[in-house]
Amino acid sequence: MATHQIRYAGDSDRKLWDGYVQNHPAASLYHLFGWRDVIQKSYGHQTYYVMAIRSHVHGAAEQGVKPGSWSGNVVGILPLAHLKHRIFGNCLVSLPFLDSGGILADDREAEESIFSEAIRLGRELGVSTIELRQEQSLATCNGSAASWIEDTCGPLNVAARSDKVRMLLKLPESSDALLKSFPSKLRNQVRKPLKEGFVTSLGSLELLENFYKVFVVNMRDLGSPAHSREFMRSVLTAFGEHARIVLVSRSKEPMAAALVVGVGNVLRNPWAASIRKYASLGPNMLLYLRMLEYACESGYRAFDFGRATKGEGTYRFKEQWGAVPVPLYWYLISLNGKPIDPKKSGAERFRWAAYCWRQLPLEVTKILGPRIRKHISL
Repeated sequence: MATHQIRYAGDSDRKLWDGYVQNHPAASLYHLFGWRDVIQKSYGHQTYYVMAIRSHVHGAAEQGVKPGSWSGNVVGILPLAHLKHRIFGNCLVSLPFLDSGGILADDREAEESIFSEAIRLGRELGVSTIELRQEQSLATCNGSAASWIEDTCGPLNVAARSDKVRMLLKLPESSDALLKSFPSKLRNQVRKPLKEGFVTSLGSLELLENFYKVFVVNMRDLGSPAHSREFMRSVLTAFGEHARIVLVSRSKEPMAAALVVGVGNVLRNPWAASIRKYASLGPNMLLYLRMLEYACESGYRAFDFGRATKGEGTYRFKEQWGAVPVPLYWYLISLNGKPIDPKKSGAERFRWAAYCWRQLPLEVTKILGPRIRKHISL
């Protein structure tokens, strides 16, 4: 007899969880269990890693199996983190600080079971919203599913953001072929920093301090609080040989840096930074060239530049490398009865705060930044 269970993954389920992720064609880096460690250890947020198990109840007639015992396979997962703050709000997010996460399931039945459990959990925790960051659309949240949602979960306000995309570049088999694929203008731009004496380094924890020097300056200049050094250390620790820091420096002074993490055939760049006052010398261009070369040399078939918003500077910068936009589906679910306007969920609300942050001394932002950043899900 087949049935369906929902349960929450613990430390002992790590291999089971990651085994499912590694074998699912639609899985992403951000579904891996290691992000649970990063979020909990760095910022102390409670996480809920939901698993759907399609199980079989064994009867007494089945040889060697205790009557009434369970066995079965994972057919769906959802990693959730609970962010609760009196100013920044009370929400469940899959996953905060990252481009995606969301529900990963074998079929519509498993997706619906996990979605229903997320709503139940959200109500139990008293959250106002649930945010599911998907790389594929959810059938459960399509307009045709409105009656199912109301019948199963009660009245909900569900909205989708459509302004965010991933910028994805398919890679050739070698770094030489990569360079030849660039237009001449781009090739000249990446050669300039080499002529200026910039050099690159590739490493891990030994480069963390230099990475962070660049990162905190860049984030202050952008008007945004920076993640803590411990957060970045946790990422490097959690993903081991799959995570690398790329550093661009001159005369031992770091000018640009990035942290990349690979899974399967895709190398992703969640965080990259450069010192603005050296922009005219092109260290950022050399940084991206070295990341792409590393991806080719390591056998990755695609490079994910990370999320961007169409029409903005970051979108145009990534597009010049040949990256193409791939839709992201961010679903916002209101549990407090208030309607959601996805257009008001972006950076416009924080424009004044960003301006003020840019005026602060760097040392102040180093202290205050991580204390604030841990509560901001973007």
